[in-house]
Amino acid sequence: MSMFSKTTNGIKINVETSFLPDKSNPDHNYYVYAYYVTIENTIQDTVQLLSRHWIITDGMGNKREVKGEGVIGEQPILEQEQKHAYQSWSPLPTKMGKMEGSYMMLNLKTRQKFEVQIPPFILVHHELEN
Repeated sequence: MSMFSKTTNGIKINVETSFLPDKSNPDHNYYVYAYYVTIENTIQDTVQLLSRHWIITDGMGNKREVKGEGVIGEQPILEQEQKHAYQSWSPLPTKMGKMEGSYMMLNLKTRQKFEVQIPPFILVHHELEN
């Protein structure tokens, strides 16, 4: 499992990834990767996650964008020092790829929207690690 971390505008994003062999079918170029995200509010104001924007790139350089409200059906509210964690997954046609993106957040005190960068992270088949 690999770990990636980035803090933007006082919001810390940690991402861990893993390959899911039981959900994958390499004979049909279908590789499934899990990613585990922890979002931590390190500022004094309460914030809410409104939306997500992902750019998913496979090992051949093909890009796919995913945009939507919240994360896994939720728009979590985080007070100072609170964390929200969730798990999701992404299929790829290759043994390696990467994901990057951002969350749109709302400061509930100032009503200002702001963007938080998700650290770019790689999705890699366990045969290719090390």
